[in-house]
Amino acid sequence: MVRRGRVLRRGLTVGSFALVVLFGAAGTGLAVPPPPPNPSDSQLNSSKAAANEKAGEVGKLTNQLAQAEQKLSSLQDDVELKQEQAMKALVDLQSAQDAASQAEDAAKSARTQADAAAGAIEKARQDLKEFAAASFEQGSTVGSISAYLTSDSPKDLLARAQILDSIGGSRLNALDRLQQAQTDKSNKDAAARKALDVAQQKQEAARRAKSGADAAQADAVQAQQSQASQNRQLQASKSSVEQQLYAAQSKVNGLQGQRQRYQDWVAQKQREDEERARQAALNASKGGGRPASSGGGGRPSPAAGSSIEAVIARALSQLGRPYAWGGGNGSGPTRGIHDGGVADMYGDYRKIGFDCSGLMIYAFAGVRSLPHYSGYQYTSGRRVPLSQMRRGDMLFWGGSGGIHHVALYLGGGQMVEAPQSGSYVRVTAVRYGGIMPYATRLIG
Repeated sequence: MVRRGRVLRRGLTVGSFALVVLFGAAGTGLAVPPPPPNPSDSQLNSSKAAANEKAGEVGKLTNQLAQAEQKLSSLQDDVELKQEQAMKALVDLQSAQDAASQAEDAAKSARTQADAAAGAIEKARQDLKEFAAASFEQGSTVGSISAYLTSDSPKDLLARAQILDSIGGSRLNALDRLQQAQTDKSNKDAAARKALDVAQQKQEAARRAKSGADAAQADAVQAQQSQASQNRQLQASKSSVEQQLYAAQSKVNGLQGQRQRYQDWVAQKQREDEERARQAALNASKGGGRPASSGGGGRPSPAAGSSIEAVIARALSQLGRPYAWGGGNGSGPTRGIHDGGVADMYGDYRKIGFDCSGLMIYAFAGVRSLPHYSGYQYTSGRRVPLSQMRRGDMLFWGGSGGIHHVALYLGGGQMVEAPQSGSYVRVTAVRYGGIMPYATRLIG
């Protein structure tokens, strides 16, 4: 029984502690749940640095891949050129082979004709020899004694001499013509053999050119294939680093999500504290006592001032404050509003913070009242060229569709801004992509 009583008392103690946690000491309502993990700035910065490093690697590999693709394209063009040169060499070789074949046929024909002419001359010479021999043996040669003695009369003698002379002269003329023909055929034979030599030389040159073109084409193809292999390796490396970048960015997003949940928890706790203070003050007033101090837990805010440094101090005092679309006024951060889109997706309507133009309203509260729209803020003061911008000027981003963002220039290429839903008021380098050509100056 004693042991059971101790267990019961322990249960009551634990239960009482749980009730205190749930309802609070004052019993005014449900308390804020335990704080979620709040990653340190060091963790966030480290994860962002890792993501930036991977992004840099991706950018470097992207540039390398672009250069490699350009080189591959150039090598592909070279392959196509070498292919055309190889095709030209092939056509030239075929033409040279055809010409050599024709020259060889012509040389054979000329050789045959020259040989035939030589044979005809040799036969004519033999016939002439036989005629001369027969005439001598028969005594019928021109000028032979028997030819004259056997003549019946001087007239017969003259006729016989004329006939024999005509026959001998005809044979001699035919021999001359054959010798001239042999000379022509020999000349043609020599010319044909020379043409054949030239054609064969051209054929050999074309064959060498074809061999060289084929080798050049093979080298070009090998270079192109080697570059393509390098491109594939670069693409694989880029894909691997992109996966690492995705993992690093996911880690950053996870830590930022934890920070956001922690900030929401802080805001909820602040609201609970304010509600308790209000209830305490109300109870005290009903009981005739003095109201208790609120203890709202808000961060101290620099006084509004009309100097550039006062404006910048006000803006920098809100570093780390959540972005809340529609949030912020001259007194400080306020709850965001619904937009039916991105801001709602990030729960801006539940956050206490600033949007970009709301941060400018708060910063310049001691100078003048600004409208809660960056487009109107762009025309709210004297506009100066970006080349003349100075500390304390407002910078704007936009285009033909209008202004969509504003930040406060700190000098030295730095600015303070409330970037977008899911982020926080921060100091960052000036972004010149999409920046408007003028800065707006309210002081000086």
